[in-house]
Amino acid sequence: MKLSQYTKILWLGLLLFSLTGILITAAEESKSPVPTNNEAQEVTGPLTITVILERVYLDGEVSEEIKEETIWSMEDFWSEYESWQLVDQDEDLVVFQQNIDDISPLLKANGYFGITSNGTLTIFNGKPSIDNVIQSFYQIDVSRLESRQHEELKQGIPIQSKDNYVEVLEVFKPFSTSP
Repeated sequence: MKLSQYTKILWLGLLLFSLTGILITAAEESKSPVPTNNEAQEVTGPLTITVILERVYLDGEVSEEIKEETIWSMEDFWSEYESWQLVDQDEDLVVFQQNIDDISPLLKANGYFGITSNGTLTIFNGKPSIDNVIQSFYQIDVSRLESRQHEELKQGIPIQSKDNYVEVLEVFKPFSTSP
């Protein structure tokens, strides 16, 4: 068994343990006899929980999708999310995370590489401007840049793909002022 399968089994056990406690508490509150352990573990009907899916992109952007899931079978539920990493879980909520080997949709749609007034290579939301910084990288020795490269950074270089993102970072890395 892979480590992730052990983690799933552990969380399933904790979930069942939690459900048992909820059923016992509900029975006590209604003044009915407390069910035995066997009766408490026999859950009839589905379990509804909130599932949060976090996608972490290469550029550091995290998107979050929240949805309600009705669980009829724990086995089916875990197999549906086997490519995700379990991050957090309680009785009503499960959080999964997945690393995406791509840049975020935000960068593809409106991301631009540019340079700040102090010479820092930066990604902007839209054309470079002081109030729309998304992410900063490293300071560039602008005196070593070709005038064309400096002008491109001032105007903004659109980020259209992961390859373009990586290429721009590699092109300007030799001009970094830090080792």
